[in-house]
Amino acid sequence: MSTSNGTVSNGNGTDKDVVDDTTEAAESTAKEPTSTAVETGSPAPEHGFLYRLYTGTGAVDVVGKRKLWFGISGAFMVIAIVSIAINWFAFGIDFKGGTKVSFPKGEATVQQAEDVFSQALGRDAESVVITGSGATASIQIRTETLDNDESAKLHKALFDKFAPKGPDGKPSINAISDSTVSGTWGSQITNKALWALGVFLVLAGIYIAVRYERYMSLAALAALVFDLLVTAGVYSLVGFEVTPATVIGLLTILGFSLYDTVIVFDKVEENTHGFQHTSRRTFAEHANLAVNQTFMRSINTSLISAIPVLSLIVVAIWLLGVGTLKDLALVQLVGILVGTYSSIFFATPLLVALRERTDLVAGHTKKVLSRRRPDAAPLADTGSARKAATVATSATSDAATTAVRPAKPRPGARPQGKRNARRH
Repeated sequence: MSTSNGTVSNGNGTDKDVVDDTTEAAESTAKEPTSTAVETGSPAPEHGFLYRLYTGTGAVDVVGKRKLWFGISGAFMVIAIVSIAINWFAFGIDFKGGTKVSFPKGEATVQQAEDVFSQALGRDAESVVITGSGATASIQIRTETLDNDESAKLHKALFDKFAPKGPDGKPSINAISDSTVSGTWGSQITNKALWALGVFLVLAGIYIAVRYERYMSLAALAALVFDLLVTAGVYSLVGFEVTPATVIGLLTILGFSLYDTVIVFDKVEENTHGFQHTSRRTFAEHANLAVNQTFMRSINTSLISAIPVLSLIVVAIWLLGVGTLKDLALVQLVGILVGTYSSIFFATPLLVALRERTDLVAGHTKKVLSRRRPDAAPLADTGSARKAATVATSATSDAATTAVRPAKPRPGARPQGKRNARRH
């Protein structure tokens, strides 16, 4: 047996494979200090689910069960598409034009307001809702654009029926207000909203394409489309009114979702760097570990983002009854939940599914799985292989050192050269 540049050989090449495995295991150990127990052959300590979730050591098998998540995500998208196709959207007057009339609620009910509107104008209102609560509660009537005569007639009918009170606490017709948006203005708002959404998606696509490789770019953009579609589907399904504030909130949550996806992909990129040179984990297992390592960060970020949004909803709906705040808060809350889901359970599994179609990842996966078979156990046992190679290398090195250097003389012994010269 001989050594050359740290490589052990016994003539048949077997020990060279052992040293290669040893080097590979050492590199993995340097990247993952938490796996020492596995590499040294000792059993890893058992920890509970919550501990593994908090420390990011593989509590959730996200990538391994990607077919389940794809099925759930597909169901969400189908429901959203069907809802949009059937219900479409409840656009506010800022988009479609029209007139909105509001007055203090007092003792009035939605049904009474609908009856007064029908009797005054001879047709039904598009919608009648109550906003706010308590002393700030008001009734809002939305209808197609009213001319001056129709508006005056409706104001008089509402005042005669409900006698709403002004700021001084006395009945006043001025307590009834209205606002009108023309259809042309609504069309301009719609076009600007679509342009804003399109520009965001293009800029996001350019950034991701430059920052990451193409498969990550495709997965991240698909996650953005998923967020947009599902959020829009929720609005269509429950009948939330779509206003300019909704569009602003939608752009905000798409940015949040992209940020969360980038965080996960950064960790995936770090874990899979040079993965083809090792055989301890497949690409999918590296990606799943990355998701687990960022799981708690995603959850904490979402909670911190959702708490102020929930507070905004409480203030907007129950205290002030401000429609703009309500629309902004609702789309943000829905978007945060959907964006967190997509970054964890959709984007990364989709990335793995795309990468496993490449020859590099597919070949590496076969290599890793083949070395885990029982007949490949001696090569797979990197802990034992390293120990054997280390012992063999140490023994060979000691033997070579002993052959080159003479034994150290004991204290007080005569120099060997002088004694040999005297004998001769």
